[in-house]
Amino acid sequence: MKEFGNYDGLGLAALVKKGDVSATELLDEAIARTEAIDPKINAVVVRHYDYARKQIETGLPQGPFTGVPFLMKDLNYVAGTRTTSGASLFKDFIAPIDHTISKRFMAAGVTIFGKSASPEFGLMPTTETRLFGATRNPWNLAHSSGGSSGGAGAAVAARILPVAHATDGGGSIRIPASACGVFGLKPTRARTPLGPERGEGWGGFSAGHVISISVRDSAAMLDAIHGPEVSSPYQAPPPERPFLDEAGRDPGKLRIAFTGRSAFGDAIDPEIAAAVRDVAQLLETLGHHVDERAPQLPQDPARTISTIVAANTALVVRLAEQNLGRPVTEDDFERLTLASARNGNNAAAAAYVEAQLHAFQISRAAAEFAQTCDVFLSPTLCLPPLRLGEIDTMADDLSPIAALIRRYIPGTNMANMSGQPSMSVPLAWNSAGLPLGMMFTARFGDEATLFRLAAQLERERPWRDRKPPVCA
Repeated sequence: MKEFGNYDGLGLAALVKKGDVSATELLDEAIARTEAIDPKINAVVVRHYDYARKQIETGLPQGPFTGVPFLMKDLNYVAGTRTTSGASLFKDFIAPIDHTISKRFMAAGVTIFGKSASPEFGLMPTTETRLFGATRNPWNLAHSSGGSSGGAGAAVAARILPVAHATDGGGSIRIPASACGVFGLKPTRARTPLGPERGEGWGGFSAGHVISISVRDSAAMLDAIHGPEVSSPYQAPPPERPFLDEAGRDPGKLRIAFTGRSAFGDAIDPEIAAAVRDVAQLLETLGHHVDERAPQLPQDPARTISTIVAANTALVVRLAEQNLGRPVTEDDFERLTLASARNGNNAAAAAYVEAQLHAFQISRAAAEFAQTCDVFLSPTLCLPPLRLGEIDTMADDLSPIAALIRRYIPGTNMANMSGQPSMSVPLAWNSAGLPLGMMFTARFGDEATLFRLAAQLERERPWRDRKPPVCA
């Protein structure tokens, strides 16, 4: 099916519904594309084709994506399938249950034929694990596809499939969407479920959704998976209407603030800064009111999130040791994971509470700023997609990593702390042909405005037909 890559997920589902193609034929095509392209990019690290075939044989639910091939990120459970979390210790781990979000994807009708690559426990903004190796950017194989949903970004960009599961605790949907030239929206805190084993991830920072080639796929999938579950500790504001309807509505004249600098006020890559200004001018031509300003941060977001992530990593390692009945070693986890866990164990309990307080203060500043505009535009990444090897989680000296991350993604984690919806839109490419995503953040609970604006930008500066050199 040569035209497979020209369709988004809703387009493929429409073909199935009309009887023009079967779910089995779409699955066969996705598998063929995986086998042909993935050896070059290493995006699909777990394959369970028989599981997807059994879904079809059993009978797929009638949903918006019935028959569409799909990948889960290799952090989430699909009962009876391998889920490694990118860690050597868990290379043969079989998920005992379905996570709630997995069930909701299945209820939408997708066929889950594998897992996409993630760095170990989703900790890094690049996807290069000791267990599976590096996931490569389809635009340039020497560069990273981003992280932590790097496999999803690379697979969608290379047109192995049009839409794939992704999660975002500090930018992990938006970073690979930017690096790979596709669309990625992190929803409002608690918009999508994290159960049944836990009520929130990384202190409420983490959210699950998808990376896609089209805005409407993102909107339709959020319609399918959003909403609380029995164990949800809190809920996102209910939407006024379906998100898919929002993607077809006029955004009106929006007040858009923008910055071409990092969240710390530093200068950024000049081509990225120029791209932000170009997009700001585009927004003005579309009738929006645009002015240059940014929120002032009362605390250091990088230090804040590192404390909270370290504590969560320490718990993961502790539970592994309890199950093993022995201390873990570098044969089990990467050095960076172990170092983060040590930091978490060495920090006082009060340091975690202090980090939560700082996250609230950052969140408050972001929320107050959001009252002065409808959308805030900033660069998703402040450097071009990293070259593979720039972040080495097995290095003897891990100290340079924090400074590099601070330069690379200074602003993505702010929306995780505030819980605001935030998206990366593929609106620019640099002179080397690498994608440069633009990040738009709206008020808490207001995905509607983002979907309206994204659809307008998609019509004005379409990206779907712009495909990378490595493409199925």
